[in-house]
Amino acid sequence: MARSIIHSDKAPKAIGPYSQAVRVGQTVYLSGQTPLDPATGKLVEGDISAQAQRVFDNLAAVCAAAGGSLADIVRVGVYLTDLGNFAAVNEVMKQRFAEPYPARSTIGVRELPVSAQVEVDAIMHLPG
Repeated sequence: MARSIIHSDKAPKAIGPYSQAVRVGQTVYLSGQTPLDPATGKLVEGDISAQAQRVFDNLAAVCAAAGGSLADIVRVGVYLTDLGNFAAVNEVMKQRFAEPYPARSTIGVRELPVSAQVEVDAIMHLPG
């Protein structure tokens, strides 16, 4: 099955040897997004909620470039440097996703690239 590389200028450029997303058939595998502002390439200022909002903005931009939206996401992986931020990230997710919510894992990690407090990756399935 052919695969295609997905790229959006409205999301940060990859900071390593990877693609923002890869589409195989109707499934899109989205690489982890950190709270980098795509216009400046710098970490957004603010608390965990501000960082999480930017992460989901970045994911939404990549989803759109693939022909979908956050509503088409079926699985989310959340990585937090402080599991005490779990509830705050949940609140942001409630704003960005409607029921039925995607499947999800949340993993505590020691650190993330660019000193981010949160990173999120996802799998999206496109209709058709």
